[in-house]
Amino acid sequence: MPLTSFLGLIAFVICAAGLTILFAFSLGVPMSLVAFVALAGSLFLGLRQWR
Repeated sequence: MPLTSFLGLIAFVICAAGLTILFAFSLGVPMSLVAFVALAGSLFLGLRQWR
């Protein structure tokens, strides 16, 4: 993967994460709930790889 594509992908992921947090705050979602959902999603995707 070329360096410019890699850096663009990293920038896209960081911007998407920032927009997700901004959207959650604008809706009044507690940060602890956002963290729990992220942790649960990570656990779910991790367990799917062990199949």
